[in-house]
Amino acid sequence: MTRIFSGVTPSGHLTLGNYLGAIQRWVSVDQHQSPHQEDALFSIVDLHALTVEHEPARLRRLTRQTATLLLAAGLDPKVCTVFVQSHVDEHTRLSYVLECIATDGELRRMIQYKEKSAKQQSVRVSLLTYPVLMAADILAYRTDEVPVGDDQAQHVELSRDLAVRFNQRYGHTFTVPRAVVPPVAARVMDLQEPASKMSKSASATTGTISLLDEPAVIRKKVMRAVTDSASDVEYDRVERPGLANLLEILAACTGGEPAALAAGYDSYGAVKKDVAEAVVELLRPLRERHAVLCADPGFLDAVLRDGAERARALARPTVDAAYRAIGLL
Repeated sequence: MTRIFSGVTPSGHLTLGNYLGAIQRWVSVDQHQSPHQEDALFSIVDLHALTVEHEPARLRRLTRQTATLLLAAGLDPKVCTVFVQSHVDEHTRLSYVLECIATDGELRRMIQYKEKSAKQQSVRVSLLTYPVLMAADILAYRTDEVPVGDDQAQHVELSRDLAVRFNQRYGHTFTVPRAVVPPVAARVMDLQEPASKMSKSASATTGTISLLDEPAVIRKKVMRAVTDSASDVEYDRVERPGLANLLEILAACTGGEPAALAAGYDSYGAVKKDVAEAVVELLRPLRERHAVLCADPGFLDAVLRDGAERARALARPTVDAAYRAIGLL
């Protein structure tokens, strides 16, 4: 059987980019690849949110909201394992061991470290080392496949490198994982800054569609999306990134192809209107289910407790084996 692991950081409100880039595939494909709950693991990786300035109370709220949205999107705790990263100590136990074989150079080459550190005067050490924690998240479960957006593929490559390096030096301990990136809308871009991905931690939200945005808000954001000055509708990611982003969103919502969809329009306004309605309808059942789950917080508590117990039981033998292999009593 193929074991799958993926996670999402509760650093902000989940966005359309998170949904189309990862969560939709988790729900429709990944959680069903095995009849065993233990072979499809999805984690709210809250420890990663500590790499930047944050408010503790807000992090707790976002952790619960993120978990609730994953269930509302369709992750079924009877089919897969949903848990909070910090509830399973094996992640941090393994992270330090992997730090002892990772190098400063390979961590400083991480794209997200370069981007985020360039915007900060004081950079936390954890921002540099968190890709190793991400590797620990993956390797602790002997993961085969990691479904991610393409912006996270570099981190999966680091996980592969560390697994191979550890296995060569200390004996075979880890499965070498591979990234799985969805073919369409793998990286949804900001509606106002189409050169940047749609981010849940962005300071400005006018270009970001949150999963819990009201329909009127979604329509307003899409209709104000940046395009370009040309008059015809053509799919061109390089020359027309704003329009291409809208067509990719529409394709992901409807199951079409961006270039083929472009051929059916003669104005940007028509494209935007259809994109807005497609997104509203895509998110409608998720928002409705979210409201139901919020009315029963005890259900979420039980799901996360049971998920952590299963995850802990899976990860402990691998992490213990890594400790023995590297020389710890």
